[in-house]
Amino acid sequence: MRPIICVGHAALDHVYRIEAFPPAPMKVRSLEHIESGGGMASNAAAAIGRLGATVELWSHIGADEAGVKIRKFLEAEGVDVRHLKTYQGARSSTSAVIVDGKGERLIIGERDHAMPMDAGWLPLDRIAGAAAVLSDLRWVEGTRAAFAEARARGVTIMLDGDVGGGDVTAEFLCLADYAIFSGPALDDFAPGPGDAQRLACVLATGVRQAGVTRGAEGYSWASADGASGHQPAAPVNAVDTTGAGDAFHGGFAWALMQWCEQAECARIAAAVAALKCQRLGARSGLPTLAELKSFLASEK
Repeated sequence: MRPIICVGHAALDHVYRIEAFPPAPMKVRSLEHIESGGGMASNAAAAIGRLGATVELWSHIGADEAGVKIRKFLEAEGVDVRHLKTYQGARSSTSAVIVDGKGERLIIGERDHAMPMDAGWLPLDRIAGAAAVLSDLRWVEGTRAAFAEARARGVTIMLDGDVGGGDVTAEFLCLADYAIFSGPALDDFAPGPGDAQRLACVLATGVRQAGVTRGAEGYSWASADGASGHQPAAPVNAVDTTGAGDAFHGGFAWALMQWCEQAECARIAAAVAALKCQRLGARSGLPTLAELKSFLASEK
């Protein structure tokens, strides 16, 4: 089976569930705490791995306790981490994630600015045999190398557009086939009176399909062939929305590699994201293929 290659961020999340966010700074008792793998590309890779597909993560971590846990969590999901590079003297990314009783979250992330960003070690020859390459734009050098190779080899390219992409988003849209934005990221990239106009701006860059996730409002998309659609969010009891967008990207990539039609890719991705939200942390709720099929069958 040809792998899906995910390029980008790997992190360790410390997740705390509280009853409600306080109106002012104070001590708050946690109702539950877990450690979880994190990072947008890593979470997408975990979603793909949980569904049983072949997936690789190309990223970097520090030679520290957090890095050991990041690697362990990914391996547990079936993610190939041979190209997750460990750097001596660097600190792995970590985040504190505070989740309230409604499933909304506050994320405080820390990344080592001394982490080497060089991408010269990436095994770019592997891209020719890949099913797709997905990036969260958190590692510009790695994404630039991987996307350029994928474009040269005719391999499908997916871009995860989120806040923080900055000026590089436009650079990578010119290479991407599919671009799926979070709501705030699309609003920043293409201000306009509505999502139809905003997505049209993204399509003008040359992508085949542009989409936007807006949480409980669902997913809207438009394609270069003139097709468009809206996928409502699957109704679930949301415990934690952390990583829902990442799960959506992973589910979409998986469905795309199953040759699903555009609307079906959106339906599958929305289901993966919804199921993820039912448990605390970015990954504990990710569905297996059997769980996904059961959930989709129950919706009909």
